[in-house]
Amino acid sequence: MLLVKTRENLSEVLFRIKSNDKSIGFVPTMGALHQGHLSLIQRARRENLVVVVSIFINPIQFNNKEDLQKYPRTLDEDIAMIEQFTDILFIPSEEEMFSEFPTEQYHFGNLETVMEGASRPGHFNGVAIIVKRLFDLITPDKAYFGEKDFQQLAIIQALVKQYELNTIIVPCPVIRESNGLAMSSRNRQLSPQEQDVASKVYAILEQSRTVRFISVKQTIEFVISKIAEIEEITLDYFQIVDDKTLQEVTQWEGVRGVVGCVAFYINNVRLIDNVRYR
Repeated sequence: MLLVKTRENLSEVLFRIKSNDKSIGFVPTMGALHQGHLSLIQRARRENLVVVVSIFINPIQFNNKEDLQKYPRTLDEDIAMIEQFTDILFIPSEEEMFSEFPTEQYHFGNLETVMEGASRPGHFNGVAIIVKRLFDLITPDKAYFGEKDFQQLAIIQALVKQYELNTIIVPCPVIRESNGLAMSSRNRQLSPQEQDVASKVYAILEQSRTVRFISVKQTIEFVISKIAEIEEITLDYFQIVDDKTLQEVTQWEGVRGVVGCVAFYINNVRLIDNVRYR
């Protein structure tokens, strides 16, 4: 695995690769890697001749400075985890990616005004800025994103369509712990006991999916009321949305794809998850 720290060096390496018509799979990350990230990288390995991974903790997508400071930094562990599956690891500094404060403005209409967009103003613009810069630099054939960040995935797909980028976005399934908790870098900030408590949210989502309530409203009320019973958890939102538009649905009929999305806090750590109803 080749470690690259500057855009100039990365461009030099990629020029040689592209001149040989080798397909490039790309996995952008913020580090603190886990088996969920590894599943993306392994899929990229199976589907491409060259795998590029980036590790960059993007400061402009954090709304809370304390959250940025607390974000886990585990570079040595990350390298050990992925080196046998990765050809190029790009680990730029903040100065390398943002020599000046970025001023780009991206707009995604209704996709960015709901759920995470409503709770974290400016978050998706920060995401779009770094992803667009990385895509422009690497020009991957395929890029891999986990479905745990369901709204982010929709935003990235919209970004690619809007700017007619020649990159295929590959959605990848949520990877979970044995207790059902969706794998997340932020899980490291929780004790094992807190992780077990957090896993109860997914159990509630699964229960709401299998019970099959008559109405969407009943499903929402069930999930909210059950989460409210867990003392250690504070709910940010639970919404049932169209999987393409991300707008709330009010009835099951007439909607082909429906997903329930949740965000909640435990010990001041914010986690998100989702479940597909159809």
